[in-house]
Amino acid sequence: MKFSLKPIYPFNFDISAQIFSDGDEHIRKYHGGRFWQVLRSERKLLLTSIQSAGSMDQPALTVNLKSNKPLFARDFQLSRDKVSLIFNLQFDLKPFYVDIENDIIMKRITRRLYGLKNPTTPTIFESLIDSLVEQQISLKVANTIEKRIIKEFGGKLKIEDTLYYAYPKPEQLADADVGMLRKCGLSARKAEYVKDVSKLIMDGKLVLEGLRNQATDKIIGELDSVRGIGVWTAEMTCVRGMGKLDVIPADDLGLRRTISHYYCNDRRITSQEARRISDNWGKWKGLASYYLIIAERLGIE
Repeated sequence: MKFSLKPIYPFNFDISAQIFSDGDEHIRKYHGGRFWQVLRSERKLLLTSIQSAGSMDQPALTVNLKSNKPLFARDFQLSRDKVSLIFNLQFDLKPFYVDIENDIIMKRITRRLYGLKNPTTPTIFESLIDSLVEQQISLKVANTIEKRIIKEFGGKLKIEDTLYYAYPKPEQLADADVGMLRKCGLSARKAEYVKDVSKLIMDGKLVLEGLRNQATDKIIGELDSVRGIGVWTAEMTCVRGMGKLDVIPADDLGLRRTISHYYCNDRRITSQEARRISDNWGKWKGLASYYLIIAERLGIE
């Protein structure tokens, strides 16, 4: 079953989906012009496949849904909302491009990456758990652990003899055995954090969706008060899970290295220096940082 989506111009699907090109084909991946991921719709799982059907000037996407259960109008609407969220299809990049005109480096990069939109996780919970996992370890190691957690605890959908996995729900990780979490690669403390945060959500003591429309500083303060989260994890959750683009996780070593590469001749910089540089980007700190990450990934100078 297929439907179409019309993103706000400009939008370059290929560049925007590149971040998923190293993904696991059984979880989420971009390859050969197609992006696919399993999404949840009430009590069923949907293998959602997306391809470009337009141009950057007149962007359009074709979305194909498959499931092992009958599909209804509600499934299509939820998929529309989730796909739009993942690729920020209704976000207008033009004000960002105008506001960074005076930053020569950022202006050059945005011209090379024109139409790049930053991704958002389908749920805030997914971003929060991933950020917990990624604390103080390399992204490569963290991604391996995240894939193991998804395959061990997430939902499973078999389509045409291929098994796909959906991200675990809070109840699945709240009930997870600590020993099994550790077998996925988590330290004992991180395994506790993952379980504890999931339980808080299940008990209604941490309402993530209720934070989405609050001011960034307030969100960070509330998340930081939860055991195991901390400021960096809260900032990452704001950017990746809520699309809050006015924040920069400047304590991230990888991000500081990337900022230094473009602005400081690869000199080692502090988080304070990174924040001072990001002040030039105004309310677009998170988005500008993402442009730098993708530029470095693609070898753009």
